[in-house]
Amino acid sequence: MIKKIFFVAILFMNSFMMLAQDLVQSGPMVGYSSMKEALLWVQTTKAAEVHFEYFDKENPKKRFKTEKYTTEKNLGYVAKLVADDIQPGKKYMYEVFVNGRRIKRDYPMEFQAQTLWQWRTDPPEVNFAVGSCNYVNEKEVDRPGRPYGSEYEIFTSIHKKDPDFMLWLGDNTYLREVDWDSRKGFLHRYTHTRSLPELQPLLASTHHYAIWDDHDFGPNNSNGSYAMKDTASEIFKLFWGNPNYDVIKKGGITGHFQWADLEFFLLDNRYYRTANNNYTGERQMLGKEQIDWLINALASSRSPFKFIAIGGQFISSEAMYENHALFQKERNYIIQKIREARIEGVIFLDGDRHHTGLSKMQESDRVYPLYDLTCSSLTAGAHKNKEELNVYKLQETLVGVHNFGILNVSGPRKDRVLTMKIFDKDGKELWTKAIKAQDLRYRSRRR
Repeated sequence: MIKKIFFVAILFMNSFMMLAQDLVQSGPMVGYSSMKEALLWVQTTKAAEVHFEYFDKENPKKRFKTEKYTTEKNLGYVAKLVADDIQPGKKYMYEVFVNGRRIKRDYPMEFQAQTLWQWRTDPPEVNFAVGSCNYVNEKEVDRPGRPYGSEYEIFTSIHKKDPDFMLWLGDNTYLREVDWDSRKGFLHRYTHTRSLPELQPLLASTHHYAIWDDHDFGPNNSNGSYAMKDTASEIFKLFWGNPNYDVIKKGGITGHFQWADLEFFLLDNRYYRTANNNYTGERQMLGKEQIDWLINALASSRSPFKFIAIGGQFISSEAMYENHALFQKERNYIIQKIREARIEGVIFLDGDRHHTGLSKMQESDRVYPLYDLTCSSLTAGAHKNKEELNVYKLQETLVGVHNFGILNVSGPRKDRVLTMKIFDKDGKELWTKAIKAQDLRYRSRRR
């Protein structure tokens, strides 16, 4: 009789645990990291009470808890909670609890606090992943014919590279015709993409930051006239974990973060954009307020590499598709201001084009070269592109298959080196290029 009661109790507990497990729709995901706090994210299938518990990997007996939060339908059943009992340079394991029950996963769930290196040591080595254009098929609403998304195993390959964080460069999800005219549509599409099984291990143990492009903002080639752009902003902020958004207080998702001695300037190329074919007045992709903020922030930065993330190609001279060359006056103005302010170490990062390539522009030997890494596509249809009209392209870097980048910054504080590596879906290296910080300085300041 006792054995029977024990057996029934075990079955009950297993069923209860499975029920809690079933309440997780996607995640957990690790968002931003600082020296004193980090963001943890998870989505449930229905209203549920969520909290996280975490502990230093070197001292697992001392546990910390986040606040508790009950997810809501109107907010996509998303919970975003801050782990704020962390110390610089420490690495933490964490657990998710839904309605008081721990959720088990068969892959690591961990995060890190950034290192306090200033005035003490050289900055730490940094590895981060970049990529764009992630299409997850949904047969019922996709266009007929061959599926547009494929090779989702690329996320397993990124996970195996163990980057400190990943910077998503736009088109991180693809809104469909049934999505972009309703809030429910936005919530569905973001949920559907975020729930991809192959993505979950990467979400759980790598910090994530993001910008957007047209497909996660609205319809194809959408611009500032899009009626639901504030809904787009709301849902983007709900599903991503950047430390800040809309830093210019004009709407949109413009932001900034720092990792070690590196700074990242996250631009919004949609919210303020003039329609591509509207030439009736002043044309803009970013707008004066955003550009003024960018130049001021760059001028304030002491980072050896200043990464500017934007949804579409910036340096390319091809005035086609949605490149910044379509907004030539604004593009030239930004370059002019970077040169006038003698801002050093600028690297552009972008996506959009469904192929990868590195561009290099140097107007004269009196200035350092501006590099622009386009990294695309993760899972959306990839294709070869010769960029025949881009006079700044480095031909040997053009890649027409699904791919991602791993960027490494290493070396002593005054002699940092950026190494870019591009990998295919299986993690096979396709090309590599090293750029010294001292080569991105104006002549009078070079050693």
